[in-house]
This record gives sequence, C-alpha cells and structure tokens, in this order.
Amino acid sequence: MFHKEGFRIIIFAFISAAVIVLCADYFITIEWLKIALQFLALTMLVLVLQFFRNPKRTPLEDHSNIIAPVDGKVVIIEEVHESEYFKDKRLQVSVFMSPLNVHVTRYPLSGKILLSKYHPGKYLVAWHPKSSTLNERTTIVIDHEKYGSVLYRQIAGAVAKRIVNYATKDEKAIQGHDAGFIKFGSRVDLFLPLGTPLNIELNEKVKGGVTIISES
Repeated sequence: MFHKEGFRIIIFAFISAAVIVLCADYFITIEWLKIALQFLALTMLVLVLQFFRNPKRTPLEDHSNIIAPVDGKVVIIEEVHESEYFKDKRLQVSVFMSPLNVHVTRYPLSGKILLSKYHPGKYLVAWHPKSSTLNERTTIVIDHEKYGSVLYRQIAGAVAKRIVNYATKDEKAIQGHDAGFIKFGSRVDLFLPLGTPLNIELNEKVKGGVTIISES
C-alpha cells in the first residue's frame, strides 16, 4: 500500500524505469553497460516505492496516551523554551526519519486543532539543533482533555523539499490517523507539558501510530 502523496512520482518512476530498460536493451550493445543501466533504473524504482509505502496500521485512539507521530529514531529528549506558541518551557521529544523510514505523519493524540501554520525556511540537516526554528516546517497544536495543549512540528531536512500537512484549525484530530507526509528525509518534534511521563528513551526506534510516547 502506498501513500497518495506518492502516486504521481510512482507513476513517473515506473514510466522512466520502463523507458530506460527498453531503450538500453534496444540501443546498447555493450552487455555490462546495458545491465548496469537497467539495474540502476530498477533500483531507483524500488527506492521510490519503498519511500512512499504506507503500511496499514490500526489507530490506537486511546485518550490516556500520546503515540509516536512518525517512524524513526528518538534523537532529542530535553526541556527547552518553546518560543512560537507556548513561549515557556516544554519537554521536547524529537524523532528523526531517515530516507528508509515510513514518512507518513500521524496525529499523536486526539483533540481540537488550535493551530496549523506553515513556515518557509532553510534546509539544514534535520538533526541540526536549529532546524526546529530555521528550517521549512509546519506547527500544529492540539488541545487534549488530559495533556492540555500539545504541539508537534513537521520539519524539512537537507533533502526534504515538500511538507504535506492535513491539519486544519478548529477541526478534530483523531489519534493515529493520517496527518500528512514529508518527502525525502525529515524530523518531527513533539512539545509536551513539563513533567509528562515518557515511555521512550533517547536513541530508541519508534513506530508511528504504534509506539506509546507517554501514558498517563
């Protein structure tokens, strides 16, 4: 199963791979060169299919917890000053996605969407400390009945060139459901109330819509 955001690229990749394979077979007489070009075309097709995969996962929809919004590795757990919305200290949990991870963004919890804002910006590597405030990004704030306001931020990386965000202000976010997509490498930050108990550790690999970040 593939994400809808990849349909056009997947079709283009299929056509390109087919053209390269057929043209190489017809026009190139040097055997090793022909095989190399065909192998490269098919490899690129497989990478595109792998990147836009969207595995079916049953949403948790449990109001007592916060779940991972994306697949990846936990690279930051620390208290920081969140200057855009809260303007006070929050507990930041950041998940880095490599190009090999599933890049679907899922709502980490249910509630009313208080803010959904796009920010143009730079394309620093996603693990750079300033990427959260300088890179192209979206900021989404959800009001939860137990945790209060929780902010998550989709952040473009050095390779990511498009962030897709489905969150709309005043609409309802449903935990675990599709909230967007970030194309080609990125990071998602969660900003939680101080003192929020965590079920994850630094460098732990998490799965979007499945791994429980916090359970109250």
